[in-house]
Order: sequence, then C-alpha cells, then structure tokens
Amino acid sequence: MKRLIAYFFFLIISLTGVSQHAVIAFSNNSIRITYQNQLIFSGTLTAQSKPYAVHQQTQTINNATYQVITITTGNFKSFELNGKINGNEETIACESEPQDNGLKIVRQVYGKSFSLLNNAVYNRTNDWLLSVDKNSCKTKITPSENNSYDITITGWEMVIRFRPDYYPQHRGLHYFHPSQYTVWKKPVVGWCSWFAYFDNITEADVKKTADVISQKLKPYGLNYLQIDDGYQQLPIGMPDTWLHPNQKFPSGLQQLATYIKQKGLTPGIWTNVSFADSAAAYQHKEMFVQNNLKQPAYGNWVGYVMDGSNPSTINKLFTPVYKGLKDDGWQYFKLDALRHLKYEGYNSYKDFFSQKKTDRNEAFRNVAKEVRKQIGKENFLLACWGIRPELVGIADGCRIGNDGYSYAGLAQFNSYNNIIWRNDPDHIVLSDKEAYRSCTATSLSGSLFMLTDKPEKYESSTLIEAAQKSIPVLYTQPGQVYDVDPSRSNQITLADVEMSGSGPRPFDASTSTVTGLFSLEINKPFENWLVLGRLDERDKLIPLKDLGLDENKEYLAFEFWTKTFAGSVKKQFVPAPIDTLYNCQVYCFKEKKDHPQLLATNRHITCGAYEIKDIQWNNKTLRGSSEVIANTNYELYIYEPANYIAAKITCDNAVILEEENDGPVKKITLSSVTGGIINWSILYQ
Repeated sequence: MKRLIAYFFFLIISLTGVSQHAVIAFSNNSIRITYQNQLIFSGTLTAQSKPYAVHQQTQTINNATYQVITITTGNFKSFELNGKINGNEETIACESEPQDNGLKIVRQVYGKSFSLLNNAVYNRTNDWLLSVDKNSCKTKITPSENNSYDITITGWEMVIRFRPDYYPQHRGLHYFHPSQYTVWKKPVVGWCSWFAYFDNITEADVKKTADVISQKLKPYGLNYLQIDDGYQQLPIGMPDTWLHPNQKFPSGLQQLATYIKQKGLTPGIWTNVSFADSAAAYQHKEMFVQNNLKQPAYGNWVGYVMDGSNPSTINKLFTPVYKGLKDDGWQYFKLDALRHLKYEGYNSYKDFFSQKKTDRNEAFRNVAKEVRKQIGKENFLLACWGIRPELVGIADGCRIGNDGYSYAGLAQFNSYNNIIWRNDPDHIVLSDKEAYRSCTATSLSGSLFMLTDKPEKYESSTLIEAAQKSIPVLYTQPGQVYDVDPSRSNQITLADVEMSGSGPRPFDASTSTVTGLFSLEINKPFENWLVLGRLDERDKLIPLKDLGLDENKEYLAFEFWTKTFAGSVKKQFVPAPIDTLYNCQVYCFKEKKDHPQLLATNRHITCGAYEIKDIQWNNKTLRGSSEVIANTNYELYIYEPANYIAAKITCDNAVILEEENDGPVKKITLSSVTGGIINWSILYQ
C-alpha cells in the first residue's frame, strides 16, 4: 500500500463527461466532494493523522454507481475528520445500513435528526447518498445552519461512500425523479367505508358517518371521508357507470360531496380501472388491448383490459370520469385494481404492446397520469393495491400490501415513506386487540391513517381514544434509507414479469413481522426527545444506543397509554409487561434535567410534539404554550426533582380542574371552553 504524506498530496478523481459521478479532490489535509457543480462536502483531517494512505474506486454495477474513498493510517492510530455536508430543505441525516447486532426498529424523524445512529446524509432533490461505514470508525452528524450538517469522523480507518441516483439505481425505483415532484406533506387522516360496509354502503350510511365523525374525530385531526366500492352502477363500464350512482345514492354524487364538505370534511371517492361491460367492450374494440383473436383481451379482476397506449381510450374512458368527479367536488381519489391492470392486463398481453412497439409500463403510467391531470395536484391520489413501482412520481400514496392492515409493510417499505410517496398500510379497524396497536404504528411511522368502522363504534366505544390520541399524523421522514426487512423491496423488479394479482406477490408487503418497535425522533426548537412504540413483547431489553440516544446520559421514561412514569434510564431500558387493555406501549424518553420538566401530555401520541408550541424554563418557572381542543381535558405530566415545590399554577384561556402528585410526577388537568392556544406556567420555590 502506497503511503502518502497529506500536505504533499493532491488528487482529483472524476470521470469527465459522466455527470452522475462526483468530483473528489484531496489537497494537503482537506477533502472536497462536488456533485452536479455543487460543493456537497468539505472536510479537514487532523494534523496527527499523518502519514495516511488514500484509495479511491469508482465502479458501476448493474447501472448503480459506487464511489468509495478509504483513508487509513499505517500505525492503526485514531485520527479525525471534521467537515460539513451541504444540502437543502430535502436533505436528511439517516442510516445507510443497519448496525450489526442491533435491535430492528422502524425509525421516523420529525424535524432535523440528531440521532447517534446516523452515519449518512441523503439529499432527495438530487438523489444522492453520502455515507461513512460504521465498522472501523465513529461518526457524529449534527444539523447546522442553512440545511447543512456538521460531521465528525473518528477512527484509524475511514470508508466514505458516495452513491448518486440512489433510489432509481441502487434501490430499483427507476421512475423516481424527485426534482419533478414533492411528497404530499399535509396529514392524510380519514375514514373509508370499505371494511365497515363493504359494497352495501348507502347514501344514508355516508351521511350518518359524516355526522358522527365530524363531532367525534374531526376536532382531533380527521379530515377525509372516503366512500368505497358500492355506489357505482354495475356492470362497471362506460363513464356514466361512475358518474351516475345506483339507487342507493338517490341524491347523486355532487350533493353527497357537498354534504360531506358542510360537515367540515374533505370528500373522497373510490374508483378502479376494471371494465366489466361486455357489450360496451365489443362495441368499442379499438379502445381495448387485443388478444390473439383480435378481440378485447380479458383478465381476472380487471375484466376487459383498457388500452392506456391509445389516446382515444384515455380521452373517452378515463378523462370524463375524473373530470366529472372533480367537478362534483371530490378531492381524494383511491384508484383501485391497478395491480390487475398491470399483471392480468398489460404483462399478460405484452405481445400486444410489443407489436405496437409501445412500452407497456408507459401505457400503464398513461392511465394514472390522466387521472392525475384531471384531479389536479391539489387533490390526493392513492394507488391501490400492492406496491406499484411504475407509478412513482404520479401517485401521492400507495397501498403497500394486501387488503387488511399491514404491520409488516411498515418495516418492509419504511425507506419509501415520505421520500417516494406516503405509505398506506390499509384501513384501521378499532378492534379490542388491534385498535391501539395499529393506531400507534400508523401514527409513529408517518403513514396514511384511515379508519373503517361503522359510526356506532365512534359513538359508544372507548376504543375511539386510540384514534383520537394518534391523529393528526405528523409529517415525518425516514431515519433509514434501507428497509428494516428488505425481503420484499429487494424483489421489486419482479413486478414487471408478474401475471397474476390474486393475493400478495413476493414483493408485496407480507403478514409476518420482523419487529414490533417503531421510533419517532422529535426535534422541536425548544427540545428534542424520542418516542418508542412497542407492539409486542419480543424485545425485553432495549439498549439506549439502539435508539440513537447517548448511553452516557440519563433519561426519563414515560408510558403514554397508561400514563405511567417508568423512572430514570441509563445505558439500557427494561420495559414493563404490556397492558392487555392496550396491547402495546408508547414510551417517551427525555434527557433528564436538573429542574422541573414536561414529560408528556395526554393530547397526542407524540407526547406533546403536535400541540405544544413552546416550553421555557427560567426564573424558577416552567412555561408552555399548547393548542387544545375545546371542552376536552388536557393533562400535563411534569417531572419535579425532590428539591422543587410548585408554589403557583396559572393558565390563560383555560381553567385548572385538578392537580395531583404521584411520586415525582405532577399531573395538572386543564380545560378550555373555546379551545385554541393556552399559556400555562408553574412557579417553583
């Protein structure tokens, strides 16, 4: 190995004319990485690091480019590299690969991440990943000003990897062009009629549901009401079968959308891409894929296969439906049976497209593009069902698995969520066993949150608390750009050869889970903390380092659902057995301070991240501002060290209903008649 003295060394590594490669330059003790004419990294090695050896390799494997830099010392002595990674508002600190022997945890982040697990920075806009291998050095990445990150690397060997075109080439999502679209950032929280009523849904059912959820769930953050299969005429065929509903909806779709809006909700509607009207298909043969007999091709679940490569098909069969529904006031669109159009349709009849010299994936995308065009970018489009890599950049959300809630999918496609689209684990049924578990996993993972019970449950069951305290869902970003369970996403390219959509495919989300742990790192201007959802008992010992926390610090732990103080934690945490009333746990970890501090509130599963606007400690007073719901008890849980005694509690725009102590934790219950912002303070002596 050739040894090099840093200050005599200058090297520029690039491949002229190949724009996807970075330019890597070494000079004296400094390193600079430039990509697409932008300086993305600059750093300086410590003087003690001399002498060192530098190696670089650029290699393309299966169209994925890897640029690797190694910096080592010959004497195995530790040295340090301090630098800055430049980015924009879509740049996140994250993990590039899982740690060896660590717990499997689905990580999401609200705000800019400070996690000690991070070894990489990902820029979504330009789709590059810059990472440092974990095995021979320690890496600390800290958010800095102007969307940049400070990075410190310490060790005797450093391996730095640059991966351009990360999601298209390294992850197989070839339609991912992030500069052309943004992820839907507003909360998607709603109700869907499917598992509540199936195709027996009526106009009266929809109106009753709107009445109930506008009172019981809208104040907490539910905003969509989506009707599913059951309103359309049968057999499904020409546009009128969608635009003029059956006799169960006598007032028509426009009036129903208006009714939903009058309740303060956003109307959503289901459609699919099947065509069952045989007479119409044979009357308009030219608008359908042809079989070997030159007749309209037919497939299970999709019926007669509409030809997305034919402009006439698009203009006559798709445009009127989605223009009409939008004109009627619908603003959320669930587009179903897409897998069947692709598998039983376009893949099964690929010779038809080959003979036309037409890309069948582009024909498939044409269908979704027209829906997108007609409904507008301002309205939400959900692609359903099963993972749909062909529709990246068109759909706002994607059902990642089969019918039925998918815990596994949240771990199998966690790196897609809020980078590619919003993940949809499917609808939540508030059952005794699953209500709190599914609400917890959905909220902490930043996914689509769609309930699907009959409204009577929301009027009478205490299980509604699981939903009320989990919404709205915060806009989060993944803490990992790998999937916790890669068994499904690693096979994503098989979607192009599949010819049957009957049941989950090897690349769709499965039902078996690899983890019951979901963490959400909260970073607010006034404080940082971590929330951990625990859905089962498989992990009975939780090292703090596996959560990205500093194992040399002391933290306070609080369980949200049971409102239980779990004590102070160092190095590792042993959770209590899961209460069978909830069948899951949500722990909040906050760094212990030497003065009174807020542990959590009862409003939201994030223990205050949603509604708390500010918290300050000064002049022996703990002050906070919270946004509360009218005529609803709002509880503060305050940790009080032994030498602090509360002398006075005040609050504007709310009354203090109760104050009680349980060991070192004070519970203060407030209520506001009008709701909105309240300012509270606790003076200590």
